[in-house]
Amino acid sequence: MDKLSTQKRVLIATLISFAFFIAYEYFYISKLPKNEQNATLSAKQISNNTHTTQVPTNTESQSISNAPITTNKTLVIIKSDKFEANIDELGRISKFYLNENKYKLEDDTRTQLVTDSLKPLEIRFSDNSLNQLSFVTPFVADKSEIDVTSESQVVTLTQKLNDVIVTKKITFYKSGKYDISINVSNDADYFITTGLRPSVAIDAYTVHGALLRHVDNKLSVLEDGDVDANEKYNDINVAAASDRYYTSLLYAFDKTFNVVMSVDDAKNALIFIKGSQNFNASGYIGPKTNSVLKSIDERLSDVVEYGWFTFIAKPMFKFLDFLHNYIGNWGWAIVALTIIIRVVLFPLTYKGMLSMNKLKELAPKMKELQTKYKGDPQKLNTHMMELYKKHNANPMGGCLPILLQIPIFFAIYRVLLNAIELKGAEWILWINDLSAMDPFFVLPILMGATMFLQQKLTPTTFTDPMQEKIMKFLPLIFTFFFVTFPAGLTLYWFVNNVCSVIQQIFVNKLFEKQKNKNAEAKV
Repeated sequence: MDKLSTQKRVLIATLISFAFFIAYEYFYISKLPKNEQNATLSAKQISNNTHTTQVPTNTESQSISNAPITTNKTLVIIKSDKFEANIDELGRISKFYLNENKYKLEDDTRTQLVTDSLKPLEIRFSDNSLNQLSFVTPFVADKSEIDVTSESQVVTLTQKLNDVIVTKKITFYKSGKYDISINVSNDADYFITTGLRPSVAIDAYTVHGALLRHVDNKLSVLEDGDVDANEKYNDINVAAASDRYYTSLLYAFDKTFNVVMSVDDAKNALIFIKGSQNFNASGYIGPKTNSVLKSIDERLSDVVEYGWFTFIAKPMFKFLDFLHNYIGNWGWAIVALTIIIRVVLFPLTYKGMLSMNKLKELAPKMKELQTKYKGDPQKLNTHMMELYKKHNANPMGGCLPILLQIPIFFAIYRVLLNAIELKGAEWILWINDLSAMDPFFVLPILMGATMFLQQKLTPTTFTDPMQEKIMKFLPLIFTFFFVTFPAGLTLYWFVNNVCSVIQQIFVNKLFEKQKNKNAEAKV
């Protein structure tokens, strides 16, 4: 065994978690074009890219035609206490404002979810001449304004394109859900889109692009920048364009969609669904709030995607939501969740801490062996293993518990980053939005201080000064990165550190007491 194998494993485990936590997300976003961060695209950019997308049919391939530059004159206004939507003359949802105060922007204006480029419910015909005509021929609506605060309302839109008549019947609900029924005479081939994903919450830490749910419940996550034009899927029941917190989606669980993925100039993922003469589906625009999505259909909660550790993160969020419903405050729910997790994992943590104490106690003897057998690695390895066996010490005992807890940490990390429920959620004193960074940097500093204290209390057996220096700088590095992280995530890490400190003090005292007893017994 290498003379620094134990220390190296601990160091590698820590650095891997750190690198995965920060570097992976950083390099992931660096692949995206610079103007993708917050900018939206013009209709011209969309029109120059989508005309080459191919769609499979039973007989031949057909293309999605380009969209001419058009105006956004409002035809119908839909109002409710939760949102306000506009439908333009081309039968598209051209604006979608969130009315609730917690979704307001810093300048106190309402959040608007529809971009100025590809819009929800936009139709593209395969026939280019028909498509060109559809973008200069306005729809006619049977209503100019409806209010769905108390009950759903139906709007019927009609467009006459020579011998082709397009009829859209849209039923709006107060939750942001809508039902869409499209009838196209003469069975003209067309595609309908969810629109470009909202561009409100774009960051380097969460997925934004498209999510497709297959009939077998599997998910295909197509991040902006990673989509190849003309990707085709024929077994989809949910097609969602999403950023960190918001989504625009179409779904139908009684049939399947034929979906074609396309891209614009900035490599943003664009969703097109093959239409039919009589096309029926449902849709939703709004925040990815679990309770709202589940109230529409339980299966729509899959739109809230947590990455690699979704299988852990989903039940974790459910438990966090349960605690919130019981406690009534998201901040204290995070505190309670952290403590409960630490208690559940304590047996595993306890073994790791004991192992580290044993290795520290054996450090002088290990150093003697390393000096004695410096030029003979094979003998050193043999005698080291005998030493471990004699004292019932496990060189991996301190490292393994850390590795096993990494999936749980990253699951919580994704939950707290993706949970729009934390937006506008207060905790105590100056923390009035757990989805935003701590404005006074108190939590990041406390997190760094407790991490440093935990490091001081944790037994180590470093023989390489460089390794020791790297470990000492970790609290400072973590503090630096956590400065811009959501307060809810920083709160979790801070409380987690406090629990670690308490547990480490307890184990250190317990080990010292046992050590004294053993010494007395020998005497």
